[in-house]
Amino acid sequence: MKTNIYKKLVRQYYEELWNKKSKAMIEELFTDDIEFHGSLNIDTKGKKEFENYMDAILKGIPNLHHGIEILLEENATIAVRAIYNGTHSGKLFDYEASNNRIKYNGASFFKFRDEKISNIWVLGDLATLHKQIASPKNSQ
Repeated sequence: MKTNIYKKLVRQYYEELWNKKSKAMIEELFTDDIEFHGSLNIDTKGKKEFENYMDAILKGIPNLHHGIEILLEENATIAVRAIYNGTHSGKLFDYEASNNRIKYNGASFFKFRDEKISNIWVLGDLATLHKQIASPKNSQ
């Protein structure tokens, strides 16, 4: 059943690629023309552009952890409610390191082709993220 394969790929996306920072998973998980649309106003096409995006995020939040709260499948699309945690200890876009702990919610939608991830849309709670990284050291 493809749903099980899709769910496995999404779990590997979060656990192996992001949480364990295993960039080798980019080759294994994605189609060559992977399209990523992020709520941080970033769109990428292809594995190399995604890797560059990942590098930029991890430069700003090196210990970023993605937690899966809900994982659902509908019509060969996987939807995830996620919680992101980490420490803003490097420059993230226009924000210098605040050393603040961050925690915010998001939702991601995954599409597939040839048993690989071909498209990802991420919608994150940017208001909360910006508030946490723009303020002086917080106590979160």
